[in-house]
Formats: sequence, C-alpha cells, structure tokens
Amino acid sequence: MSPLEPFGARLRRAMDARGPLCVGIDPHAALLTGWGLDDDVAGLERFALTVVEALGESTAVFKPQSAFFERFGSRGVAVLERAVAEARARGALVLMDAKRGDIGSTMAAYAATYLDKDSPLFSDALTVSPYLGFGSLRPALDAAEVSGAGVFVLALTSNPEGAEVQRAALADGRSVAQAVLDHVAAENAGASPLGSVGAVVGATLGEARADLAVNGPLLAPGVGAQGATAADLRGVFGAALPNVLPSVSRDVLRHGPDAGALRAAAARHVDEVRAVLG
Repeated sequence: MSPLEPFGARLRRAMDARGPLCVGIDPHAALLTGWGLDDDVAGLERFALTVVEALGESTAVFKPQSAFFERFGSRGVAVLERAVAEARARGALVLMDAKRGDIGSTMAAYAATYLDKDSPLFSDALTVSPYLGFGSLRPALDAAEVSGAGVFVLALTSNPEGAEVQRAALADGRSVAQAVLDHVAAENAGASPLGSVGAVVGATLGEARADLAVNGPLLAPGVGAQGATAADLRGVFGAALPNVLPSVSRDVLRHGPDAGALRAAAARHVDEVRAVLG
C-alpha cells in the first residue's frame, strides 16, 4: 500500500477546511453515566460511535484516549479499532492519545501498532513521550515518515506536575522542554506547509517561556474543563498561534448524547478559536 500524503500537509488542509479543533474521545465512567449509559462495553461503544457519527463529517481531528478503551480489555480495544476506522472513513484525522515511550524493539512494536498502515489500530498520528531520551523515539519517527503519519511529542504538558521535569535545566542552560522542542524543530526542517512532528504544549500554561517555532503542529490540551479558553491561546503561543491545534474533550462531550448539541458545542469552540486567529 502506498504511503499517505505527509501528515503535516493533511492536518493543515483539515484545519483550514474544518476548523482548528481536536475533539477528544474520552469515555470515562462519569461521562458514560452522564449520558445515561452503563459503564460497560456496550456503553463504551454507544458513546464512542455516537461522537464519531455526530462530529465525523465536521471535525478536523479526533483524539481517542486509549486508556479509557483498554480498561475493558480486548473488547474495549475492539471498540477503539472500530471508532478509529469510522472516524477516518468520515474524513476526520485520528490522533491516538497513548503517550507511548520506550526503547529499541519495544518502541518499534508500539510504532507498528499505531503507525503501520496494515495495523487495525493505525492512526494518522500518535502521542509519544520523549523522557527516555528523544533518540528513543526514532522507531516511531521513522515509521510515521514511511506511512505518512505524524507524532506529537510531549513537551510542556498542561498538568502542573510536569514542570518538575519539563522546566528542569540542562547543562547548556536550556530547559528539558526546550531541548525537546529543538529536536522537534530539527525533524521538521524544510517541511511545507507544516511538518509532521508536533509538540504537546498545554493551553493552561499562561505563558510558554519557550521557543515554539518548530515548523510543526502544536497540540494544546486544556481548553474547556481544565480551565483554559480560546482567548488564552495567544498568551501561550504568540507567533506560533497559526500552528496550534486546541484540544477539547469534556466541554464538548458533556453535551451528548444529543448529536445536535455535540455539533453545536464543537462549532462554538471552532468559532472562538478562529476569532483569536483573526
């Protein structure tokens, strides 16, 4: 099977056409209950497929959180496989939020799981952790390049605990996060219109205090239930704002199971982000 067009190009086109928004698919127990569903595989399937059916024709990117499917074992993973396939069939891109990170053959196995086009869990992109050293990500970076997929590398995450590692200073004076961002920029050198290696930078940070000019997408979790708004994005991302992909989960998902309400919530976030972009 021939490779897809590079992820960065596909993402740019999707954001321009459908709006700069990533909608999480996070079927945790409280949301299932809020939808009137049982916390079981049947509820999981109803939840995930309802989100995809409601938003799949209009949302640029879906971000399923793998853990909420894995907790149901093999049947939960089967639902995840179906949700990924259904989303991609509707023209949405799928960013698998699995935050994988390991070394050698284990990292290569993770890459084969999510970034090999013949895998049932193949996704357009995958979140990865660089904290075994950026070089440990090479199997995923190489697999993504072959298949036309992307990776999003954790850099400055939205959880407050992340700062103790990510803001730590290296011998050369850079923060750990800046070193990660510099590696991402190097991977994207020369790419147009957008590189396929992204970084995760939380929308809740207030200010990044880092150089975000990585020529790649910047996934911005934290909008909505975590407290950040579209208006906060300018203060965090500055000149890098055109490459930001805000991620919203609960602030859209809580409006289900009504499909119209889900679409209205997602459209409101798109409008708010576009207003910030000008």
